[in-house]
Amino acid sequence: MAYPSVLDDVRDAVAMRIPKRLPVFLCSEEFDVRVCGSRYDRYNRDADEMARVQIEAVERFDYDWAWLQVDDCIEFEPLGIGVKGEGDILPATCSYLPATDDAMARLREHGYRVEGRMGVLLDAISAVKAHFGGRVCVTGRTAAPFSSVTLAFGINETLMLLYERPDFILEAMKFFEEYQSRFGLDQIAAGADALWLGDCNASGHLISPAAYREFAMAPARRVSRAYQEQGGIVLYHASEELPPMIDLQADAGVSILSVGPGVEIEKARGLVNGRVCLSGNVNPLAVLERGTPEDVQAEVERIVRNVSKRGGHVMNSGEMIPRDTPEANIRTFVETARRAWHG
Repeated sequence: MAYPSVLDDVRDAVAMRIPKRLPVFLCSEEFDVRVCGSRYDRYNRDADEMARVQIEAVERFDYDWAWLQVDDCIEFEPLGIGVKGEGDILPATCSYLPATDDAMARLREHGYRVEGRMGVLLDAISAVKAHFGGRVCVTGRTAAPFSSVTLAFGINETLMLLYERPDFILEAMKFFEEYQSRFGLDQIAAGADALWLGDCNASGHLISPAAYREFAMAPARRVSRAYQEQGGIVLYHASEELPPMIDLQADAGVSILSVGPGVEIEKARGLVNGRVCLSGNVNPLAVLERGTPEDVQAEVERIVRNVSKRGGHVMNSGEMIPRDTPEANIRTFVETARRAWHG
């Protein structure tokens, strides 16, 4: 169950030390919404429902965090970006701003203010923090500047503009660096201990290491620094699997680097070589959704033995687990991590 020194253990892991107890996280929000009797289109628009689900999930499954990632659209809806989602389908951006000087001017005129579901998230964070205090790592979310640009203007357009109008990309990233910094700081003020800084559209699946270094890395570092200066722990997630990109992201100045499930965590540990704490990376599909409890147990035991016990690691899945993942596998994940840590 939630325990008073969890944040000390997370900070020990961030400092590349061996914590007294292994922090056990799980990217389980879709699953939690289902098993706690909600529906995603209600959960993501109602602060009371969001907090209820988070609190119940932590108490039922013994997670060491409350992960209010929700979806990637919260702070983009007020900017005029089209969003679509209904029922248990997570909202996603579906229409984008034109990549024009006029659109950029309108963004600057709009600036940052809390609107719509941004306020819902802040209220839910406050309610979860009030319930647990310091007994879980309450974790909010923002998008890193590069991924913010892709969510505002579209991924295809952004990738073309890297070559055709890099000046426009840099200007847009400057806007989102300020915008996301302020949104994250508001979450910290509301009670978030940590922020999930999503940057999947800056992964090696889409851009080269050279492009990452030129466009994405420094803005992500500055946003991370803004959060860290206010006491926030930053979990940076690009679902990265490519060794050259993991090597770069280890120097992005984040607290914890979450790596995707397509790379062995032992290999990722060798790549970062003590530069940054790792999170991950049990496969959410092959192991957690489709595997047996015995498969889950074997994978978690391997990671605890080979990585966690050497310090600088928090246990987690490598990505969001599917909503229909068997409950037995989730319980096995958490229970095995606890038992293997002390075994």
